Amino acid sequence: MSRIPKIFRQARPSFRSSSRYGTELPKRVAPDPSRINLASKYFVSDIAGAVVPATRLGNILDTLEQGRKLPEQALKYLQKQGLSALHLFAQGEITYEEFHGLSAGDLFMREHEAAAQRQKEEASRLQRIEQGKAQEAIRKSKYERDRQRAEEAQRKRENDPKYIAKMKNQQLRMRYGLDQFIEEEFFPRLMSILRRLDGGNRLSDEDSLWLTTEGKDYYTEVLKTAFHEREAEFYATEYKRSSDPWNAVNASGHYRKCNQAKKAHDLLISIPAGSQKAPKLKSAICTTHGGVMRDLNRLDEALKFGEQAHTLTSKDFRPCTLLGALNIEMGNYGTGKDWYDKAEELGASKHSIDYDLRGIFIRADKAKRDEMRVFLLREDPVRYKWVHNFKV
Repeated sequence: MSRIPKIFRQARPSFRSSSRYGTELPKRVAPDPSRINLASKYFVSDIAGAVVPATRLGNILDTLEQGRKLPEQALKYLQKQGLSALHLFAQGEITYEEFHGLSAGDLFMREHEAAAQRQKEEASRLQRIEQGKAQEAIRKSKYERDRQRAEEAQRKRENDPKYIAKMKNQQLRMRYGLDQFIEEEFFPRLMSILRRLDGGNRLSDEDSLWLTTEGKDYYTEVLKTAFHEREAEFYATEYKRSSDPWNAVNASGHYRKCNQAKKAHDLLISIPAGSQKAPKLKSAICTTHGGVMRDLNRLDEALKFGEQAHTLTSKDFRPCTLLGALNIEMGNYGTGKDWYDKAEELGASKHSIDYDLRGIFIRADKAKRDEMRVFLLREDPVRYKWVHNFKV
């Protein structure tokens, strides 16, 4: 092998700190000019590992430059990398001049192929970009067509009388809290009821009865409130027209059931004293007014109305149930129970009394509820076992 001129001299690498032919370092390490010159001398300047120190190829070049023989592992590496001319030169099978002639052509081909590959990759990248743009344009065009078709379909639906009627029915049901499934056989009647109430009209007796029987599943709180509002308005109007106190009593009862106790109070105090001579009528006025005072949390006044009503009609259970409820709410449990017992003797049903007690129990705060639970269970643990269902 002919003598090769040295490009530069460098210290013998330390093999203690790193493997001569180990894993290549990251390629971001900036090469120095001497490494570039060395790589160019051996026609491998196009290979990244040739210009970075401590890489496999960089260590091989250092060894060759120092005139030392390459180990078998390094020779195999050159073969694997396709550096056949450098492999022959490293084994001493060709001279540097011969190596120069072979490697210069190899370098040119590698650089040409690399440039062609870069051009191909760039063309592919640009093609992907163009394809992406075309696909995005197609997607946007499709989206716009779909949007326009959807808007057109929506406009047609909104102008369709059937669709308009369907939406109105849906909105009407929502206003009255009817978001559940409605049986087909009940739908026409229920919608007729809703339309009447929504139009400010009263229901017929048949429809009122239907809501509390077959249609009870659809008798929502909102619907009940609307029903009682219409009834209250009707009887209040009738009272103004006829001055019949019974209409004021009926209107007040309905005002109470739609949470408008103040209107009921104003109506009842408007009844002239001269119109309240009949004991039954005056008792009804007092009982109703007592209930109104109870709703307004004016319990002492409510008690006076209840006692006055009972004095007027001692055989009527209604004042007794009012007095029973008031005393229970005021914590007078024994007195309240006595009034309820009297009401039952006069014709009040156990069911209606227990319904009253449940309502009082549910509305009470925790302390009063605990007191009421103890009292009721002591009175009749079987009849009032429902108190166990309310723990809080």
